[in-house]
Amino acid sequence: MSQADRLWINVTLFNGLNTAVEPMAVAVTNGLVTRVIPMSELPASEQVAGEVIDAGGRLLTPGLVDCHTHLVFGGNRAGEFEARLEGKSYEEIARAGGGIISTVRATRSASEDELFNAALPRLEALMAEGVTTVEIKSGYGLTVEHELKMLRVARRLGRERPVRVVTTLLGAHALPPEYKDDADGYIELVCNHMIPAAAAEGLADAVDVFCEGIAFSVEQCQRVYAVAKEHGLAIKGHTEQLSNLGGSAAAARAGALSVDHIEYLDEAGVKALAESGTVATLLPGAFYMLRETRVPPIELLRRYEVPMALATDANPGTSPIFSLRLMLNMACTLFRLTPQEALCGVTAHGARALGLQEQTGRIAPGLQADFCLWNTNNPAELAYSVGLPTLAQRVIAGKTH
Repeated sequence: MSQADRLWINVTLFNGLNTAVEPMAVAVTNGLVTRVIPMSELPASEQVAGEVIDAGGRLLTPGLVDCHTHLVFGGNRAGEFEARLEGKSYEEIARAGGGIISTVRATRSASEDELFNAALPRLEALMAEGVTTVEIKSGYGLTVEHELKMLRVARRLGRERPVRVVTTLLGAHALPPEYKDDADGYIELVCNHMIPAAAAEGLADAVDVFCEGIAFSVEQCQRVYAVAKEHGLAIKGHTEQLSNLGGSAAAARAGALSVDHIEYLDEAGVKALAESGTVATLLPGAFYMLRETRVPPIELLRRYEVPMALATDANPGTSPIFSLRLMLNMACTLFRLTPQEALCGVTAHGARALGLQEQTGRIAPGLQADFCLWNTNNPAELAYSVGLPTLAQRVIAGKTH
């Protein structure tokens, strides 16, 4: 650990999976963690070429990972939110031109600069709460041109702000008006044109699908998965949100990194996740906004030791919430996760849901030095309190931002 660039001492350490029982020291060189040791084992002669940060017992966690967002979109649906509260049904709103199609229209009509400028404050809100890695999905363009436009904006966000952005092509999000009665035809467009174009431009890291009665069938999703894998892209799934179609098991068999929502997941599906190593991503923001009552099968996930990630699902319709810290509290209060499970969900398991478990999400030698230093010494307080404790330091690749 000699000649480390930066050395954090006297930290209460949550390493992404558990909390150390004694004060710790963490050394960083060239943006990577080089050593994590108890303070009692830190030699007095340690040489540090750069900076020593005395945490004074404060909590050090991995940088937070928001592994499921839809940050890039045009317009907003605040008027629909108000209309629903006044008694209008989702179907009535959709027939009047609202719902996802209203977001599609607004996104198609917006330029890349307009989409970037709208998405930037959403991203910065997440960053202000300690997010250092964020996944951003497309899915509101529903044409090759506009899906690629969304992905280019997401890539630009990652270039222009100190945050790791993972991009996911969600072309199979909904049927566009042009394919209203031709789901198979639209899936052919996704498979034969959209995925190859995104892969050719290097715009997508993964491909996602919405497997549901109101969206796409298991068989249609499997076709998308096969083509995504042919192009070297990871796969993910919106599954079992409103019904149990077996989409999670199908995604797991295809090698999906994660399946997300999963309120209607059954034991056979949980077992499939356990066998494949697929992460279960919980999205309490959508559960809350939609006033759902069917809770994900938390006890089954625990029993089969399926890793549970946690994300905002930040989007204009069903989770217009740009606070990952709030998700920690919601996961505990609505889904009965423990604070430690919730914190694992936005660190180690969130990184695993993106295939980044060997890069970030934990504080361990060899991983990138993505940290959050908090004004507390109690990890549970991050889930217990909304708005406090505050972030004292946000570090990406060993540098404070």
